[in-house]
Parts: sequence; structure tokens; C-alpha cells
Amino acid sequence: MDAYPVRPSPMLCNPRKEAIMLIGDRLRELRETKKFSQGDIEKRTGLLRCYISRVENGHTVPAIETLEKLARALEIPLYQLFYDGDEPPKLPNLLRRKTSDDIAFGSSGKQATYLHKLRKCLGKAAEPDRKLIMVMAQKMAAGRGRRAAGEA
Repeated sequence: MDAYPVRPSPMLCNPRKEAIMLIGDRLRELRETKKFSQGDIEKRTGLLRCYISRVENGHTVPAIETLEKLARALEIPLYQLFYDGDEPPKLPNLLRRKTSDDIAFGSSGKQATYLHKLRKCLGKAAEPDRKLIMVMAQKMAAGRGRRAAGEA
């Protein structure tokens, strides 16, 4: 064992507190850059100066509405409270989310081919035969549900 064990800083043990501190530090930095006092921010937002101090010192977690008020008072867009660049950060190239049409059975691939063939065959069948096929399909689907419940 080492005589001096290495321990992580308390800030690393509590990432939520680290985020609070970063926002508080950022608010103070922006306020001081604009040469505003906490009293000036109090007048512009209607928030008490002691509350602004608690936010800046990381003792209070501001709600999003409060952050919006502070951003307006500092005459900056909201994103600048979290990001120090001149323009909004570039979003990563995220995958396009699938819509319900994309997820629907038969909307693409082998399922679409199968569904097309099934529709073609059912279109040629007589009405009584289609009803019979529908009853059989419903029984098969219900049976699968019972089998799955019985196996569990």
C-alpha cells in the first residue's frame, strides 16, 4: 500500500455538482465581462442578488426558466451559458431516426416483397377463401401467443 493513496477530487465524485459549478463560474465570467454587478442582474431579472450569488457559487441549481432570464439579462443567447464559442456548436452527424412508416411491416426489404406477393395472391382468391385464410391467420397468431405464454 502507498503511504499517500491517490483519491479523486470531490468534484469528480459528483458530476452533477461539477456541472453546477461550471454554470455558476460561466455566469460570473459572462457577468464580469459585461461589467455588470449582481445588483444590475437583479434589476434586469427580478431575481434576488443573494440568489444570483448562490447560483454563481454553485449552491443553487437554477431552473431552465431562470437560465433564460439570466441569458436575457446578460444579452446573450442561452447556448452561451454552456458553450464559449462565438457560434452555436456544430451538431454531430447523428443517424436519422426511423419514422413509424420505416418501422411498419412490409415497408422495405424482404418484408415488402413478401407483402406484395401476398396481396397479389389474395387479390386473385375468392371472398370465401380470403375469409378462411383470415380466420386461419388469426388462430395461428393467437396460438403463438398462448404458446409463448406457456413457455414462460
